[in-house]
Amino acid sequence: MPARTSGWLLALTATASLMVALDATVVATALPRIRLDLSATMEQLEWTVNAYGLSFAALLMTGAALGDRFGRRRMLVSGLGLFTAASAGCALAPGIGWLIAARAVQGCGAALVMPLAMALLSNGFPPERRAGALGVFAGLTGLAVVAGPVVGGIVTQGLAWQWIFWLNVPIGLAVIPLVLRRIPESRGATASLDLGGVVLVTAGALGLVWGLIRANSAGWDALEVDSALLAGAAFLVGFILWELRVRHPMVPMRLLRSRGFSAANATALFSYASLYGSLFFMAQFLQTALGDGPLASGLHLVPWTATVTVVAPVAGTLVNRVGARTLTVIGLTMQATGMLWIGLAAEPSLAFWQLIAPMVLAGAGISMAMPATQTSVINAVGPQEIGKASGVFNTLRQFAAVLGVAILAAVFTANGDYSTAESFSDGFAPAIVTSGLLSLAGALAALLIPGPARTPRTPPVLPVPARPEAGPLVSGSQ
Repeated sequence: MPARTSGWLLALTATASLMVALDATVVATALPRIRLDLSATMEQLEWTVNAYGLSFAALLMTGAALGDRFGRRRMLVSGLGLFTAASAGCALAPGIGWLIAARAVQGCGAALVMPLAMALLSNGFPPERRAGALGVFAGLTGLAVVAGPVVGGIVTQGLAWQWIFWLNVPIGLAVIPLVLRRIPESRGATASLDLGGVVLVTAGALGLVWGLIRANSAGWDALEVDSALLAGAAFLVGFILWELRVRHPMVPMRLLRSRGFSAANATALFSYASLYGSLFFMAQFLQTALGDGPLASGLHLVPWTATVTVVAPVAGTLVNRVGARTLTVIGLTMQATGMLWIGLAAEPSLAFWQLIAPMVLAGAGISMAMPATQTSVINAVGPQEIGKASGVFNTLRQFAAVLGVAILAAVFTANGDYSTAESFSDGFAPAIVTSGLLSLAGALAALLIPGPARTPRTPPVLPVPARPEAGPLVSGSQ
């Protein structure tokens, strides 16, 4: 591929991915304003975040399969169009219900954009240049996740919260024609779509999340809550049974027989639930309890979020030397310590400088654990299963974010509310402690990740004693 074409490919796929990744966290610092402007309840704020993550997670692997079958460029453009239109819908939402619905559609577009941007990039670069291109792609995507709260704070305070969504519209309208003109079409191996698996896993996740969120207002003993939780669990059991029987499963159940694969994914479930659940509440605590504005709260989150740009690359280079298990256990223990520290100290009179040390500790910990966990998943499978394993990991990560927000919100609602700074702190403190406990559970799960393979020792080669020269052996004399 000519250098100019490859440059366009990297720039356009990274821009598309950056836009999608940014919207996963950009609403964090806008939530207090959204709550006031649209008279939203805690339950509705949860759905504002979770509607995006849930549809994104449920359709991510389906998006990759659609690209393989119908053309990756074509489906990427479809995803960008859907995401851009849904962003305009979010900005124009007259009420919280419309905003939640538009966020769900945004997630559907993101499920097409993210995997297909990576697939087009991987297909367009030769093996000797692919790692560098993917490194730039991953770095920009990670930077978007980190910058989301800061960007959300700047835009919300400088303009209005609606502009965090309006910004996507000109970017999407500019990128779509360039993708059609500059990126060549490609397809993957055509495989049957596991629509049954998609329906079952989506219904299962929706039932569990719906039950957790509704329990905050309806009560844990309400029939609708118990029914939703039981139905969600039943659908997930049905998903496992379906995947064992279907010819082309979304998640090959044989992968779960690998201890490394299962343990690393369990670790990811706990760690990302802790991370995204605490991110949902930290910006709100800074604004509601400590009196920050949106911009100040975004900047005050930097000691926590920016550690990924420094620690994650270093941790990635150390995985093969130190071992993924060691880095993950240490990292998640650090994150647990930081979250527990914040939870025990949280109160309206807390000065910001008192949060810096635990935020840096927690941020450095999760930044250390993330590359190690992902490496464990990939190393646990054969080369032909890397695509499936990566898809499972990324889907689980999105589901973990949804569950983390739901779990911490349930704890918050049981202990506090938005009425005063004190009552918000009363709910925030146990919620963040719960985040620390989730991270600690991840560290325990990481103990099951296999250690690095050891090279067996070989005895030293002793010199062969010299012997007198002899004539050639006669054939058959041996």
